[in-house]
Amino acid sequence: MKKLLIMCGTGVATSTIVTGKVKSWLEDNGLQNNVKLYQSKISEELSRLDDYDIIVSTTLVPDNVKSRIIDGVPLLTGMGKEEMFEKIKAQILA
Repeated sequence: MKKLLIMCGTGVATSTIVTGKVKSWLEDNGLQNNVKLYQSKISEELSRLDDYDIIVSTTLVPDNVKSRIIDGVPLLTGMGKEEMFEKIKAQILA
């Protein structure tokens, strides 16, 4: 089972919206049993990023971890969300 972290600046507003959308997408695609969702704020997770298989962020992340992060902003704007979900799916199935 993959561990998927969704994080934002405060761990409250945007990460809650994105978590809900990702959870629905996982269920719609039959992937909910492949993933355990976690939600938090970036300041609490930067030292623990290695604990997660997939990381989605709606806030800016340091350059040294940027390559590991999937941008979650498309779920807020609606633009590019299918491509974002494809990235998540690829990580789940990897």
